[in-house]
Amino acid sequence: MSGFYGVVSKEKCVNDVFYGTDYHSHLGTKRAGMVFYNKDEGFRRAIHSLENDYFRSKFEPDLNKFNGNIGMGIISDTDPQPILFNSHMGRFAIVSVSRLVNISELETYFLNKKRHFTENFQGNVNPTEVVANLICEEEDFVSGIENIYENVKGSCSLLILTPEKIIAARDKLGRTTIIIGKKDGAYAAASESSAFPNTGYEIEYYLGPGEIVEITAEGYKILKPAREKMQICAFLWVYYGYPPSFYEGINVEEVRYRCGAALAKREKVDADFVCGIPDSGVGHAIGYGNEKGIPYKRAYSKYTPTWPRSFMPQNQNTRELVARMKLIPNTALIKGSKMVFLDDSIVRGTQLKDNTKDLRMAGAAEVHMRIACPPLNFPCDFLNFSQSRSTAELATRTAIIQLEGEEKDFHEYADPSNEKYHRMVKQIALNLGIDSLVYQNLDDLVEAIGLPKEKLCTHCWDGSSGF
Repeated sequence: MSGFYGVVSKEKCVNDVFYGTDYHSHLGTKRAGMVFYNKDEGFRRAIHSLENDYFRSKFEPDLNKFNGNIGMGIISDTDPQPILFNSHMGRFAIVSVSRLVNISELETYFLNKKRHFTENFQGNVNPTEVVANLICEEEDFVSGIENIYENVKGSCSLLILTPEKIIAARDKLGRTTIIIGKKDGAYAAASESSAFPNTGYEIEYYLGPGEIVEITAEGYKILKPAREKMQICAFLWVYYGYPPSFYEGINVEEVRYRCGAALAKREKVDADFVCGIPDSGVGHAIGYGNEKGIPYKRAYSKYTPTWPRSFMPQNQNTRELVARMKLIPNTALIKGSKMVFLDDSIVRGTQLKDNTKDLRMAGAAEVHMRIACPPLNFPCDFLNFSQSRSTAELATRTAIIQLEGEEKDFHEYADPSNEKYHRMVKQIALNLGIDSLVYQNLDDLVEAIGLPKEKLCTHCWDGSSGF
């Protein structure tokens, strides 16, 4: 994932953009950037790597270089952004939260037309520059954005900054989100509504799938209405989203409470307490404990002063070290106890396996794991979740190969009514060294979110949906 934050104000907006962008840092990133426009200097931009530091410390020295009543920032887990463009529609800056599955095809398409690319990352073309080129094929921004919708396989939400306005366009199927906020004399567009309260904004409007909106300091107007079909990523509520955030008017933390409660209603294990794996597992665990009537205890504490999120470092060994070092077990609570642990998901299972070893060493009597979503059986084709990981490394695929000796029909293993599903879950529990493992039923997750199944993307669990 990535996240952006843009502001159009009647007054200087540098601080609003700086703090609003910083409130997207939880999305886990490689790079970040900010851009502002003022009449005297034009566009001013800064981009920094976040792999070894935090957004705030990287960009604070830049603040006195910026000026303007219009600007935007991006936390990007892939390419350097924002991109600056000069086109027949004028000069503009662009940021995107995108996954271009067909980026190689689009690159070839433009090179065959004798176009060129100036922005690179990791030896490849910059996805946001590809998006900007698609826009510039048309006569105006709206037609250009629709050109993206027609040609990009994957997902793309974006902000365009011109000298007078910001244009916000949500992914054609709404897989990622854009929310408009309002305060006196200013409007903001953000990926996360949790970025609004402390910057003084209130939620004003949720963009629908494929909707295009023009934003000025006076207000906003719809340039292209929302499309009927929506496939918003259900994982936003399970994992990505920050607890105070709202998507489609539905609060993240409340969904996690309901997810935990749904798991507790199916529970037969007798435990002394429930604990969540920080951070996103905490809300699920609280919901579980409230429903089950057992206390919530922090058997693990997250050490945040020096250890960032475990998926930020690009080296696998470093990721695993960070994952281990950031969580400190409390032996006073663990020794001799029967515990139920809640987590958002299991990808490879590396971190959970290490957690279990720590708990056993601390004297845990029983360790039971409950997962707030169904097993991850299919790689994500639409967002950047698990993009860098081999599909064969998924805990589900590893277990299936152990059981079958080769890869089989994974749809059978995604069906809780199939015996193969239960064999797979038992094998994963064995691999992790835990006493029991229960995953969320997809129907319960859908009910916890509160949207119809057809409006949610559940591809990574059941292989459904498409481009």
